[in-house]
Amino acid sequence: MSADVSVRSIWSATRVPGAAAPYDTAHLRLFYPAAPTGTIEERMSGFIAADRSAGTLPVVLILSGINVGQDSYRWLAVEMVKAGFAAVTYDWVGELFPGQYGVTPGLDTAAVTPETYGTKPSGSAVAAVIGAVDALNSGGLLEGLLDTSRVALVGHSAGGTVVMQSASSQWFPQVRAAVALCAHTGVSTMLGWEPDTHVDAPVTCPMLLVGATEDGVMNASAVRYGVDAATRRDPIERTFMDSLGSSRDATYVVLQGANHFVAADPIDPTSARAFLDGEASTDPAHSRAVLVYLLTNFLRSNLCADGEASKKFDEFVEAPPAEVQEVRRRVAATN
Repeated sequence: MSADVSVRSIWSATRVPGAAAPYDTAHLRLFYPAAPTGTIEERMSGFIAADRSAGTLPVVLILSGINVGQDSYRWLAVEMVKAGFAAVTYDWVGELFPGQYGVTPGLDTAAVTPETYGTKPSGSAVAAVIGAVDALNSGGLLEGLLDTSRVALVGHSAGGTVVMQSASSQWFPQVRAAVALCAHTGVSTMLGWEPDTHVDAPVTCPMLLVGATEDGVMNASAVRYGVDAATRRDPIERTFMDSLGSSRDATYVVLQGANHFVAADPIDPTSARAFLDGEASTDPAHSRAVLVYLLTNFLRSNLCADGEASKKFDEFVEAPPAEVQEVRRRVAATN
């Protein structure tokens, strides 16, 4: 799809089963390619018909970090539409910890205890949001535009953790690819785990892990996992090496000079934990451009069977750009 595509979005909302009112509603935006006609109806309503020239579109569902509003990922959603997908972001103000509320990707901590882990997805909002996308595809402005049998989960920070704990065909058979940005499989001692525990990720689709050399938030959070940031193994590398045995295909990329919030633009200084982050030593715009190129080719390869995208992804792995410190890839024998 052309980079000059007109990108529009529509709003919707969905109830999250099991959540108590008033913290039981996620508000979402679905971004899509538009085909403006200039009619009076468009000008008066602001609703613009979809561009259907590319056929049905796979869906990229973007899961936020804790207390990071969906507007910080609008830039990424727009880039995903330009790359030939529909993209979804959402805000859900729900319970983060007992008695604490904020914007959450939907991390069900009851699914991440030593007794319950692996019995259900930790992503308590994922099914509801996918259901809302199905409803938008069933009627109205976007009817029939979306291919909800081809879905990718892309999560940042805690959202990436949710992705790795949920992207299994036993729960979401429509999920064909998964991406975790600045996230790992370490589990908190507050949930009853022994210090320095990483759990297996139940991922059954191709997985892309992206880390950043200046990630100050991850270092500051080490105490949550009962480890010393100065002496522990890199948790994303450990995730790649030890926690993704069930993945058909896993790739690990480290962005040189980027920090934890590389995927968020703009950054809201009044919320979340950007004050803990390291100083980016690479122009964030350059890092984001590399990230978009990487995601585009990974996702098109796995959701669209795009041979050219697969070739570009392979070339990226073999000869990464200067903005990348390290790339590793492991392809299972069954692939």
